[in-house]
Amino acid sequence: MNKFTLALIAGLGTSLAIGLLSYFDATLTNTALLMAPFGATAVLVFGVYDSPLAQPKNVILGHLITSFIGVFFFQFIDVTPMSLAIATGLGVSVMLFTKTTHPPAGANPILIMLSGQSWGFLVTPVLIGAVTIVLVGKMMQKVKHHFDSES
Repeated sequence: MNKFTLALIAGLGTSLAIGLLSYFDATLTNTALLMAPFGATAVLVFGVYDSPLAQPKNVILGHLITSFIGVFFFQFIDVTPMSLAIATGLGVSVMLFTKTTHPPAGANPILIMLSGQSWGFLVTPVLIGAVTIVLVGKMMQKVKHHFDSES
């Protein structure tokens, strides 16, 4: 597949995934479905989908693990420069240890602790958002394969 087609399909997939999340985020009451790290997740899932860092396990579990750590630290430990640093470092270590490394998820403890999120954040936006991006990514891979088979 040429670079232009790949870039076009990646941009379309990103727009579709973020658009879906954004639409439901705006129309559902008391439900957050967007967070900034999903933009970086989209770069990996749609742009370099063969990367180990873009695989469904990494996307979903990487976001869940680091988000859990962020919520845990916010709920049980004061938010300080030191706790932000430790939570973020712990998130990186646990992702590496569990082989679920997903670089955009490294931002989650910082985001969660600074914005004061609760346990519900693990479901919306984290779990639902990550799964949505993965599912749209799988759909777009079928589109990419269609273009590859025509070449």
